Amino acid sequence: MRTFLTLAVPVMTAGAAHAGGIELTVEIPKLSVAEYHRPYVAIWIEDASGKVAANLSVWYDVDLKDSEGEKWLKDIRQWWRRTGRTLNMPMDGVSSPTKAPGVNKVTFPSDKGALASLAPGDYKLIVEATREVGGKEMVEVPFKWAPGSEATASAKGKEELGAITLKLTK
Repeated sequence: MRTFLTLAVPVMTAGAAHAGGIELTVEIPKLSVAEYHRPYVAIWIEDASGKVAANLSVWYDVDLKDSEGEKWLKDIRQWWRRTGRTLNMPMDGVSSPTKAPGVNKVTFPSDKGALASLAPGDYKLIVEATREVGGKEMVEVPFKWAPGSEATASAKGKEELGAITLKLTK
């Protein structure tokens, strides 16, 4: 007589644990210059009227002594004028160190942080970069925010920023 043992194994699909949101790639070009400094970068979302709807990320020298890196945030001019000067930096979940040249990937879940309260509608993702002994550049990527839907949008900078790709995920 044979005895059979049945094991109940819970199965979880990959999609069930994923909240969706924004997957963003920001290319910082490798520049051939005598004095290279990593750029300070601000990433935010504006609504159709141009009002700041969400601050997603600010890359700067967060580890400098006596918060010295914050002194230069005002050089990210458009971000600073629109929202930066009203913020207390560092901001949990927003502030992070500068990034090296190459493709940098960041994700923002739709159920946490700034995206949790973002209403469906038309928006612009804005990426602004400024570099010491270098240039300034701002790239806008228009998109339609509809949580639960998928879409991809992209734009390309000319000097301080390369390709910017925004992917909305379920």
